[in-house]
Amino acid sequence: MAPSRVFSLLALTLSLLAVASTISGHNITQILADSPEYSSFNSYLSQTKLADEINSRTTITLLVLNNGAMSSLAGKHPLSVIKNALSLLVLLDYYDPQKLHKISKGTTLTTTLYQTTGNAPGNLGFVNVTDLKGGKVGFGSAAPGSKLDSSYTKSVKQIPYNISVLEIDAPIIAPGILTAPAPSAGGISNITGLLEKSGCKTFANLLVSSGVLKTYESTVEKGLTVFAPSDEAFKAQGVPDLTKLTQAEVVSLLEYHALAEYKPKGSLKTNKDSISTLATNGAGKYDLTTSTSGDEVILHTGVGPSRLADTVIDETPVVIFTVDKVLLPTELFGKSPSPAPAPEPVSAPTPSPAKSPSPAEAPSPVAASPPAPPVDDSPEGAPSESPTSSEDSKAKNAAFHVNAPAYFTVLVTLAAISLLL
Repeated sequence: MAPSRVFSLLALTLSLLAVASTISGHNITQILADSPEYSSFNSYLSQTKLADEINSRTTITLLVLNNGAMSSLAGKHPLSVIKNALSLLVLLDYYDPQKLHKISKGTTLTTTLYQTTGNAPGNLGFVNVTDLKGGKVGFGSAAPGSKLDSSYTKSVKQIPYNISVLEIDAPIIAPGILTAPAPSAGGISNITGLLEKSGCKTFANLLVSSGVLKTYESTVEKGLTVFAPSDEAFKAQGVPDLTKLTQAEVVSLLEYHALAEYKPKGSLKTNKDSISTLATNGAGKYDLTTSTSGDEVILHTGVGPSRLADTVIDETPVVIFTVDKVLLPTELFGKSPSPAPAPEPVSAPTPSPAKSPSPAEAPSPVAASPPAPPVDDSPEGAPSESPTSSEDSKAKNAAFHVNAPAYFTVLVTLAAISLLL
């Protein structure tokens, strides 16, 4: 084969790999929406925010229950308990029907999402997967003495090595998972104690002295998310002197650190829109935006970023995070200064070579004109930045999305193929 043809095939291969790298993502809610027999299961994935956590992961297996099997959980337990039970059905590995029947030694223990919550003592966050005789596959808790009370029934959907959805005939029940107490307003009334133990004593004291703690507690039943700055965050350079704020401004600052909804880390990771806070009102937006860096979530206020550090508590419908910086809203502290654009270099005119006048030539009586003033390319009032495209303009579906660079790569690849034929 000619070297040029080898080079062309190599370029084609690299182009295909570029396309593959831009195709990602899934939406479990949309996947299950096509199957009404999973409507109850799908509804609870949304209510518990587990759908966001599932969508934020790239290698996962979901064991789904049809409406009949789900009836043993639905409406019979608090939402926080149901979330734990469903978390045990989210396997942090990829299992399609073929892999289920090729398990090494016929049995394995696999990690579930429940194990990552910190609520699973010992190995209660693991599931036993066993290839049984007659082509059946059984599932059960990894706790000693647990039975394989659940069986694989059919495949629902696979996006290879990204997400696999398999139906099982019964929930997997780990010991004690259905008897865990549900959080209540009284149960988190010691929110200041939780904050103090997590290194957020300054923030806890401010909540009490300002009366904002009562505002937090009043939203618990419908949902509460708290971003608590650590004591070190209040000592950091650049934090304004809070004693110079009015009482109303202190209240707004503290309310800015909480949301009137349950928004766990998975929901923050998949968030694309501005988020309203308890301080949001008609007079000011007081909102936040988020971004991610790997598994980290970063909050943006318009003044500066703050990183989610740890989870103090995550029990539906309450989640409390610690953050490494005080959240400073633009409504109180203004926007962060944008760096001034660097001036364009001015090219000096190239001098013309000197010419000695001939005896017959006389100097021109017209004086040299002064240089024209520099022209400003930016008209007065012109915007300093071009508008950004809306996130909502991106095409989405249940299985994947392809961005603009991927589309361009596909066109280049097709052109390369035509040249090789």
